[in-house]
Amino acid sequence: MTGPATLQALRCRAVQVPLKRPLGTSAAVVRAAPLVLLDLTTSDGVVGRSYLFAYRSGGARAIAALLADAFELVRGQPAEPMAVAALLERRLALIGVTGVARMALSALDIAIWDGRAVAAGQPLARLLGGSLRPLRAYNSAGLGLIGAAAAADEACALLDGGFGAVKLRLGYASAAEDLAVTRAVRARLPDAVQLMVDYNQALDRAQALERGRALDGEGVAWLEEPVRHDDWAANAEIARTLALPLQLGENFNGPAQMLQALEASACDLVMPDLGRIGGVSGWMQAAALAAARGLPMSSHLMPEQSAHLLLATPTADWLEHVDWADALLQRPLRVIDGTVQLADEPGSGLAWDESAVARFALD
Repeated sequence: MTGPATLQALRCRAVQVPLKRPLGTSAAVVRAAPLVLLDLTTSDGVVGRSYLFAYRSGGARAIAALLADAFELVRGQPAEPMAVAALLERRLALIGVTGVARMALSALDIAIWDGRAVAAGQPLARLLGGSLRPLRAYNSAGLGLIGAAAAADEACALLDGGFGAVKLRLGYASAAEDLAVTRAVRARLPDAVQLMVDYNQALDRAQALERGRALDGEGVAWLEEPVRHDDWAANAEIARTLALPLQLGENFNGPAQMLQALEASACDLVMPDLGRIGGVSGWMQAAALAAARGLPMSSHLMPEQSAHLLLATPTADWLEHVDWADALLQRPLRVIDGTVQLADEPGSGLAWDESAVARFALD
């Protein structure tokens, strides 16, 4: 009788893909997507894959370097994601399992889970207890800080594919500008299309309350990260004061920090990032926390992988869709009538276009 498959080899590559639409936020203008691609081979010859958005080219290189080092600590170990995560968290405790370290471990966890699904001959969603069904998605691949007229035009363009929702970045110099842009976009969208707004942590508490009150009643679906994401007191006051639902989560460092936010009543909705919450293992813990409180849970970026996890999430809400990895994939994710329908194939369905990977490789 053979034992469990073990971790044998890891290939990790950093790439940078130009965006079709540069994305200006209150924090920075993003013109290209730095991504980290993983191919994990186990002793039974199965390859599990994952990728993460790394925010900066230096972040992509750092994650790749840390992964190469961390993998040597678990090479030959059983491909058991929870055990691997626990071992690596202990070994990396002195540098802190946050930021680049958290993302590196998350990427490895996702690849292990993907390999397990491939070995089982099942889609990852089904392996995790979910089912393949249409999943509603909103288009997040645009609507940066580009002014009212341009934003209104771009919002209409982002409806291609039948999207039923789009996300608008705010954080202009004044509340009046934020309101004017929101109204211009809302006026151009069909009534049935939902509009989310995201401040990317641009405001202080007083500004957030002022601008949030102005946006109440303007046909906005949620207010995302108006202030520093881990200022639980400020976020709790905003959530308590405004009728507009407050969305947090893309910066939660693992399920423990999400629990802190929930215990502080700091948000009405949650949207963990697969790379920061702890990969598949961390996501499923986060999903249980959200389910216990009946909180709608959406995703952040990496839609090809996040879709599988939302399909196994009891309180699944919205899939955030961006097309940033399309150029690297043999089979990009398809959006039809505003929904994603995953193929019934093993794993998460990631397969690289190697010529594109070579073309966009970071030196």
